[in-house]
Amino acid sequence: MSQLPQIRIPATYMRGGTSKGVFFRLTDLPEAAQVPGEARDRLLMRVIGSPDPYQKQIDGMGGATSSTSKTVILSKSESPQHDVDYLFGQVSIDKAFVDWSGNCGNLSAAVGPFAISNGLVDPTRIPQNGEAEVRIWQANIGKTIVSRVPITDGEVQETGDFELDGVTFPAAEVPVAFKDPADGEGAIFPTGNLVDDLEVPGVGTLKATMINAGIPTVFVDAAALGYAGTELQEAINGDAKALEMFETIRAHGAVRMGLIADLSEAAARQHTPKVAFVAPPADYLSSSGRQVKAEEVDLLVRALSMGKLHHAMMGTAAVAIASAAAIEGTLVNLAAGGGKRNAVTFGHPSGTLRVGAEASLVDGRWMIDQAVMSRSARVLMEGWVRVPGDSF
Repeated sequence: MSQLPQIRIPATYMRGGTSKGVFFRLTDLPEAAQVPGEARDRLLMRVIGSPDPYQKQIDGMGGATSSTSKTVILSKSESPQHDVDYLFGQVSIDKAFVDWSGNCGNLSAAVGPFAISNGLVDPTRIPQNGEAEVRIWQANIGKTIVSRVPITDGEVQETGDFELDGVTFPAAEVPVAFKDPADGEGAIFPTGNLVDDLEVPGVGTLKATMINAGIPTVFVDAAALGYAGTELQEAINGDAKALEMFETIRAHGAVRMGLIADLSEAAARQHTPKVAFVAPPADYLSSSGRQVKAEEVDLLVRALSMGKLHHAMMGTAAVAIASAAAIEGTLVNLAAGGGKRNAVTFGHPSGTLRVGAEASLVDGRWMIDQAVMSRSARVLMEGWVRVPGDSF
């Protein structure tokens, strides 16, 4: 049995949107973990408390949900057009891997505040009062995010009266703009179609909109699966057959989108694509007990992350929703009533969210100029995390 002492690593535990994660400066990581590879992955898994067959992450910083099993590595950007480079790692709860295949839109809202507070942004760009524009390079997908961080007396302002469904307490509003949010160099619609027939063994042939914006997402109609779009977490996460069905849809969607070559690869790529189901507006009771009225929303959306129905909505999936809603003929657009639109308010298990996107057709190919939404963020704890010295 190893008796190596624990090591401590400077870290900050932050909430961003409806997610939480452990934030690191790249230069604070042990040397072996400052580069991609096994040492980095093993370190981050040990910090979070994975893999955990009990699926509780008791011996780590994770919260045993996809929303709370997250890590972020930040550094001063090497690009003069950006302030900070942002790398996101989604840590699997019960399996031994870190998924680097996509971004976290919720934690994107915390990147700007962290970068300013930790000296990663040129001080001359920080006003004494007002908003600081932080230009973020999202390294997972190779895209730009622009965050507008409120500043009071030269410091990041975290408190405020902005309310976000899925977050208990109000905080300062942080608008976040995702520029040209298609993942990497891929097309917005990898199959070339706004709607495809997706054959899923054991389920049938489903109409699906498979979009690559914010994060690759497979959208299907709720009614085609026997759902109303008003479901809360327990209705899906307590149904093993439902979870298996959604994972099968996700895996076949991943192949059709060209994200994996074979179905066997899906298990090692849990973070992407997401799978979501949409429905027209309807009244429902949110997870907080608030009555959401049909007239408050344009459509209903429920999305799964890391194999479970999300308690609210992933930020990157919200970008995908906004992008698909902006393009006439997608399943998301049709659920919202069709027609041209540059913003939608959708209902999710915790309440509602408004997101906007601008779409344009260029040389026969759809482009998303930017997608915008407001989140909030705040530091929960800062100092050091400790891990056994032989854990990476």
